[in-house]
Amino acid sequence: MSGMKLLALLSVLALPTVAEAKPPLREVKEVDDELYYIAIANEISEFCPSISGRRLKAIGVMWGLKSKANSLGYSDSEIRAYVESDAEKDRMRAKGEAYLASNGVSYDNPTSFCTLGQKEIERNSAIGVYLRAN
Repeated sequence: MSGMKLLALLSVLALPTVAEAKPPLREVKEVDDELYYIAIANEISEFCPSISGRRLKAIGVMWGLKSKANSLGYSDSEIRAYVESDAEKDRMRAKGEAYLASNGVSYDNPTSFCTLGQKEIERNSAIGVYLRAN
């Protein structure tokens, strides 16, 4: 292969490929799911007086999620827009309320939050790791 052909081939290989658009952060499962677990744990700790949230753990994980999102190419402003979005908050709340209801939790019965919280703690589930029985 001549030097010119090799140079032409190398220059084509060096061209950036057409960049795919990043999916919305809500579609980045490892970020969205973890925020969901933290949100449910927070709701349980808010309504059950005998369970508290592991807030420092949650904060540490959230900083890790921010770093992960940054490493995936999301800017701080994109992350902030996702976290502060009313539509995303509404989506997360609806998803969380469906989970709570499917597990027998009722806002009219605070004890039901305690029952679910205790179950999550005992299972050491993705939600339970953010909770502590008082």
